[in-house]
Amino acid sequence: MRSLLFVPADSERKIDKALGCGADVIILDLEDSVAPQNKPDARKLAAQVLARPRPEGIRIFVRINALDTGLTVDDLDAVTPGKPDGLIQPKTATGGCVEQLAAMVGNTMPIIAIGTETAKAMFGLGSYHKLKAKLLGLAWGAEDLSNELGAQANRTPDGLLTEPYRLARTLCLYGARAAGIDPVDTVYVDFRNQAGLEADCIEAVRDGFTCKMAIHPAQVEVINRVFTPSPGQVEEANRIIEAFAKADNAGVVGIDGKMYDIPHLNRSKKLIQRARQYGVGGSVM
Repeated sequence: MRSLLFVPADSERKIDKALGCGADVIILDLEDSVAPQNKPDARKLAAQVLARPRPEGIRIFVRINALDTGLTVDDLDAVTPGKPDGLIQPKTATGGCVEQLAAMVGNTMPIIAIGTETAKAMFGLGSYHKLKAKLLGLAWGAEDLSNELGAQANRTPDGLLTEPYRLARTLCLYGARAAGIDPVDTVYVDFRNQAGLEADCIEAVRDGFTCKMAIHPAQVEVINRVFTPSPGQVEEANRIIEAFAKADNAGVVGIDGKMYDIPHLNRSKKLIQRARQYGVGGSVM
């Protein structure tokens, strides 16, 4: 995954547009983007979309309502017959919340948990390892968290995250990697600011996130491009891999006056594997 696009499940027009925008994952949203009075209609439309043949290469997930809303069972009853490719679980406090949802669907469906949307959840980000649930990724979200904290904003005027949200982002990254799952970066809400989005994506890739959520189809191209390894990155990774191969299992190699050790080799192999998924040339020795 690189891009995960939220689309309100009560808007057929927006769903049709989303399905053609090139996102790796379309998230039919039954939660925040759907008004309470529209949720029954959203469930019906989501079920209809899931019953159709899916465009090649696109996975469809559903974001259900949180466990404490009393709406989860109705959501699952509506969408699970259509076999979505996964569920997005909002406002998870600990890994136990994921286990609870997994049990409700018979442990048959991949789940991405959003694990930073409440203050309480911040203290549970180390609890997602060793779950029996099919946990695919751990995401973080700034908007619900800023509401709970009573913050005036979660970014500075120049678009940078403020300290409480940088902490949430970092702990999500650690929690996901500790659990051996994908760390998923949050949405960039200023969807007309393409330069700001690109900078946000570059920072996320630099720090170790593997994919990013989006709220508008116009964001997908930027996210896919930045989260796909570039030809230059592939070339550098291949040079590192080749240097280690020629060094006959040495623990350290030098390339152009710079030292590379085993972590660099492992990172290079992972980059090449990821590049090949998206059609960028490279080979892992």
